[in-house]
Amino acid sequence: MKPWILGLTGGIGSGKSAVVEEFGRLGVHWVDADHAARWVVEPGRPALASIVERFGETVLAQDGSLDRAALRGLIFRDAAQRKWLEELLHPLIRQEIAAYLAQATSPYAIMVSPLLVESGQYRQVDRVLVVDVPEALQVERASRRDQSSEAQIRAIVEAQASREERLRHADDVLTNDRDRGWLRQEVERLHNFYLTLRGGQE
Repeated sequence: MKPWILGLTGGIGSGKSAVVEEFGRLGVHWVDADHAARWVVEPGRPALASIVERFGETVLAQDGSLDRAALRGLIFRDAAQRKWLEELLHPLIRQEIAAYLAQATSPYAIMVSPLLVESGQYRQVDRVLVVDVPEALQVERASRRDQSSEAQIRAIVEAQASREERLRHADDVLTNDRDRGWLRQEVERLHNFYLTLRGGQE
């Protein structure tokens, strides 16, 4: 039987990685949409050739890989170029994720995406788990991890879907405001519940 797909999302600093690692420990197959976005533009992949053809060699780093900062600089102010890039990459990223999830042998598999709600990716999953943390903790964690200023982190928080918006799409919410031991128990509890579901629905 094909595994059903759980979409996992949460704002910056919510601890999505820690949560999905715990699911992985329990044998659940997972893929991160951010990783898939990097795979599709690796050297030798058709998408990278198309990007170079459109923007020129300036978007390549010395080792022949994509220089993301240079590309961001080119599309940041140009909505038409950004749209072109999204139309090129989004279907490829979707295929990459689907191919990866199709290899899953666990009863359900997880797609991690920070932009699950904003990008409309939530329509591709059977159930949505939101990792939620109070905003103050989110800012504290993210600035510690990324060595960024509180203002920078708050700007990212502002740009992502609001907590309310994310929570509106949630089937399940994991409030990740305690320690790793507690988190492990919560993930096990959710995992046992998910094993009882068919197609991700109760």
